[in-house]
Amino acid sequence: MKNFLELKNCSAVSLEAIPVLEFANFRQTLIDTVGNEKHRVAAFFPLRKEGEELLCVIMIDSEKQCLYCSAARAEKNYIALTPEAPQFHWFERELFEKYGYTPQGHPWLKPIRKADGEYFTMAGDAVNEVAVGPVHAGVIEPGHFRFQCMGEKVYSLEISLGYQSRGVEKLLEGAFSSRTLPLFESAAGDSAAAAATGGASLFEALSGTEVSLRAQQLRALMIELERVANHTGDLGALAGDVAYLPTASFCGRIRGEYLNMSAEICGNRFGRNYIQPGGVRYDVEPARCEKLLKWLDRINPELKHALDLMFDSPTVLDRFETTGCVSLETARSIGLVGCAARASGMDMDVRRELPAGFYKVDVPAAVPGGSGDVLSRARIRYNEIFASLDFIGRNLRNLAEGPVMTPFEADKLQKNSMAVAITGAWRGELCQIVVTDEKGNIAQSRIVDPSFHNWFGLAMALRNEEISNFPICNKSFNLSYCGHDL
Repeated sequence: MKNFLELKNCSAVSLEAIPVLEFANFRQTLIDTVGNEKHRVAAFFPLRKEGEELLCVIMIDSEKQCLYCSAARAEKNYIALTPEAPQFHWFERELFEKYGYTPQGHPWLKPIRKADGEYFTMAGDAVNEVAVGPVHAGVIEPGHFRFQCMGEKVYSLEISLGYQSRGVEKLLEGAFSSRTLPLFESAAGDSAAAAATGGASLFEALSGTEVSLRAQQLRALMIELERVANHTGDLGALAGDVAYLPTASFCGRIRGEYLNMSAEICGNRFGRNYIQPGGVRYDVEPARCEKLLKWLDRINPELKHALDLMFDSPTVLDRFETTGCVSLETARSIGLVGCAARASGMDMDVRRELPAGFYKVDVPAAVPGGSGDVLSRARIRYNEIFASLDFIGRNLRNLAEGPVMTPFEADKLQKNSMAVAITGAWRGELCQIVVTDEKGNIAQSRIVDPSFHNWFGLAMALRNEEISNFPICNKSFNLSYCGHDL
């Protein structure tokens, strides 16, 4: 594609190979490209080189199964992309807040991670404003939600985050060390397996390290177990939010079973400290494969029964159907990703479009469909659970031969290069980028969690909705505060 460098997922490229355009050409190229319904913005950030450049990475649905990237000499004041390409909305607000860029003409240029006291407002004596958070009941992460309402109807929801900022990207800078992968894992702890797989892939690409098929297979099993556990927990929580206690109770317990399966493989319920550059720390011998398969045979029918109870309940369906709709047109326009996008009818799955590792060999089925309401998002999760369970079962029965670890030499990372990995985490596309300096150390990192794309989708889901439906809309997305805030 003209004006872009084409690269494979989980690959590295010299910084000198990235095309650098005049800004006007760069801007128009991006607008034209993301105007195509099959193209999505994966990352948009300043690349620190001599004379800072703005870099954009584009994901694409195509038989080429590739990414595109391009850069332009940075202009601190430029004409905003958002009015013509809304996918850039959140990225441009981040550029303004974090890097001091001013996208002129942006419709709502305020920080995305730091409250500035300015919120949307509505005029009129009948308007009421409802502020929720940042402190919530229980152990919920902090975030502020401000509703503009007329009676019970929500006309606008504004979401303010940033309370979980930990400086993860900055902490990653420097030489590769024993803390590098744990930092990737801690960006969003419920996506540790996906984050570690993507993070390890970056350094494997930069060092030319080949990973055995068996190790890639075990990584994929951990990612899919992570997906099943999180979807199970969320569907149970959705049941709890509409007071359907049988499914809520069952799923709370069954989620723990899948977490314990992860612990059986690697010693940690969340899959941490297992995936490393070069492979995985521990093998799974035949006896443990057999134990896991018997475990799955026992638990999977229990889960299906618990979920079918909910999806067969007229009172549950009445609350879920037509609630919190995000249309296909809106989903495409704002760049939704993952199961939320598929629930709005977008036929997209990064495991299929940009396969890396074992997903080049086998991919769980993910069928899009639905009207973008709470019920659609719940059904997509249901379908993904059982597609992933089928994947887990058949691969435990057919583990490839070979070692689980290949030697990795951290001192041989390519210099003055960039590596990009996009991983199919359970919420959606997780984009991770590292840039190396002239010594091969990490000069810069960038993490774009799927929640970064989808928080605005939640705000859109509440428009013209009853405020009492906010809990189930929120849980149907279940986005990460810390993954967004970093």
